[in-house]
Amino acid sequence: MVRKKAEHHERLLAPLEEIALHQENIEKIEYLQDWCPKLKILLMQSNLIAKIENLNKLKHLVYLNLALNNIEIIENLERCESLQKLDLTLNFIGEIVSVENLVNLYNLENLYLSGNPCTDYENYREFVIGTLPQLTYLDGLEVERSDRIKALQNLPIIRSDILFEQENYRGKRIKQKNRLEREIREKWENEYKDMDPEERNKKFWKEKCEHSPEVRYEMEKMRNLKLKSLDTGEKKQEKRVYKFFTEEGRPYNINQPQLDFLFSSDDPEFYMLDLAVYKHLDTSLIDVDVQPNYVRVIIRGKIFQIHLPEEVDTTNSIAQRSQITGHLVIKMPKSKVVLKTSKKNTAQYTTKEAMLYTEHKIEECDARTGQTKREYLEIGPSDNVLDFTKLTLANDNMSKPDYIDPRLKLQAKLPSPDFVDNPEVPDLI
Repeated sequence: MVRKKAEHHERLLAPLEEIALHQENIEKIEYLQDWCPKLKILLMQSNLIAKIENLNKLKHLVYLNLALNNIEIIENLERCESLQKLDLTLNFIGEIVSVENLVNLYNLENLYLSGNPCTDYENYREFVIGTLPQLTYLDGLEVERSDRIKALQNLPIIRSDILFEQENYRGKRIKQKNRLEREIREKWENEYKDMDPEERNKKFWKEKCEHSPEVRYEMEKMRNLKLKSLDTGEKKQEKRVYKFFTEEGRPYNINQPQLDFLFSSDDPEFYMLDLAVYKHLDTSLIDVDVQPNYVRVIIRGKIFQIHLPEEVDTTNSIAQRSQITGHLVIKMPKSKVVLKTSKKNTAQYTTKEAMLYTEHKIEECDARTGQTKREYLEIGPSDNVLDFTKLTLANDNMSKPDYIDPRLKLQAKLPSPDFVDNPEVPDLI
């Protein structure tokens, strides 16, 4: 349990300076002074501790909180020489003379005893101020110099009165303890033994009870029984199962960790996601996954997912985290194809050639490699029909009777000098 509470310190106990062990049903203080010798702040309020012990080795302890426990005597703090603040609110301290055990704690400035039986004693405040002249605040109220002088002057008389009241309380407390122990034992052996757990629980919490350590133990026992009596077969609340995609395959928008975020699509080249990740969260607990049409961030097992309006280049996407604010910024370049048409200047061609040789340029930008692919296509006239009936045309200006279309000149071959035209050989079909 102690190591679990030290998660913020990588579970290391020796250099630990602060630990919170409140509301853990602890009944005894032990091992801490050996495990955590450098403790400065120890919070153990709302437990069942009956005795202050095993804290003498904590030489660096500055603040000790033991409020809401079952402590009846202030003791075993004489060697905590660095102690400045001690909180014993709502305990059962009736032995008010035990504050004299704090006399040698010269650094003690704040003491809280509110809610203890000793606060009902006459001249309680004057006795504590006179006994501990180093105090600056008692029960949250500042100790004035005049109060201290007055308390020191009347301390012998006040102390004798306090001792008388303390003896009266001690006698009442012994009788109360014996009576409550007997009543509680009889109640559990006779009345509660065969009673239905639910009825027993209702009856117990309706009864009036005294403010004492014994009753606190009984209340804690009842709470534990209530937890054990819960039906284990009762249907537990099932954890929500998140679906990442719709039936059509479109990614859902999910914000399971409930983080603030800013998604920017103003830049024509990039998408930008600013996710307000917890400032002190270790980066190793964050997993980023950028896909063409969505981005998913898993933070300590909780999923953040957002659908992207256009496809992005996953290879060149960048995720960075601020060392000051802890925000996670993901920059995702858009993956796109740009079609551009470049027309040649047809003024240098004839009308016929302009129709036959219209050039189109297709430029495709590869988002991953950044290279440009060019492809040139030739198309025919606007009606997309080539007229093969006029491949040869009569031309009076030419020496040959037949006109050969310029498109066929590149394919025409002259016969070799050794070629012999044999009329017996049939024409090729």
